Amino acid sequence: MKLFLGIDTSNYTTSAALYCAETGRIVQRKKLLPVRFGEVGLRQSDAVFHHVKQLPEIIEKLFSEEREFIGENRITAVGASARPRDEEGSYMPCFLTGLGFSQSLSSVNSIPSFSFCHQAGHIAAALYSVKRADLFNEKFIAFHLSGGTTECLLVEPDDERIIKITKVAGSLDLKAGQAVDRVGVAMGLEFPAGRHMEELALKSYAKFKIKPVLKGLDCCLSGIENQSLKKLSDGVSKEDVAKFCLLSIYAALDAMTSAVTEKYGDLPLVYAGGVMSNSIIKNLITKKYPKAMFAEPQFSADNAAGIALLTEMRFRRNAHNADSERHSAQPICEK
Repeated sequence: MKLFLGIDTSNYTTSAALYCAETGRIVQRKKLLPVRFGEVGLRQSDAVFHHVKQLPEIIEKLFSEEREFIGENRITAVGASARPRDEEGSYMPCFLTGLGFSQSLSSVNSIPSFSFCHQAGHIAAALYSVKRADLFNEKFIAFHLSGGTTECLLVEPDDERIIKITKVAGSLDLKAGQAVDRVGVAMGLEFPAGRHMEELALKSYAKFKIKPVLKGLDCCLSGIENQSLKKLSDGVSKEDVAKFCLLSIYAALDAMTSAVTEKYGDLPLVYAGGVMSNSIIKNLITKKYPKAMFAEPQFSADNAAGIALLTEMRFRRNAHNADSERHSAQPICEK
């Protein structure tokens, strides 16, 4: 049985996952990076430090608690997220922690090591979650909304990278996750604030008329933070402010979805990223776009499951190419 290890060391979470190609099962462990109360994120140096400390713990926990899943099998290949996106200049030091571990494990065990972008891992995990592996061979639209990203992506098959990701729209200022976290922390909630904001918003019965700011296919989200904080200072309840913030993000996402589908046609829609774990936004989008697909929370927020899956796909593709080359290199025997 072949096992593939995926590692993701984002600016929020230390993650490791194992994928079994024969059973199609993924097991994973992850741990949020610690953020001091009242703060809305970490410096890269602090993120790297915490990953160095947490990654061995996560790996040990994964392998000790999943002995039945692992059995006597050894890791066939290892992969890691090495950068935020597949584009020139995309770089973030925190990903070097997982990449270095992956390369060391590869050298010690003489197994292949692969690297991918963090965004591709999110998309792959989402496809696994919604059971749409067929989309790896098709063109589709993916929305990636998290603390550091608010982007609409055109995803196509790619021989080398498995999937080719092209950004077609995004936020021109604040990111969706930043808006949620900044408003949440201002209300005294812990970072990351998404889950707590959702709990508050579900208690609100307030109604709002929200007009999103769209420039072409792109959106602007900075107004969400400003308006939410003003409502808070005006004495509006935390429950109502939380609901306003989340509904404002939904309104922007809805407007972007409508504009993008008008331009690119009726392509499959996949939503991933930590913000897409929110049940309020998910329910409103799926009500308007019944074919929209959302990953389950454990595969939507930062995770290494998608990296493990991409590692298996890259390994299998390389093995197939090598086998094809060996056959083509064989001499033709004369009769």
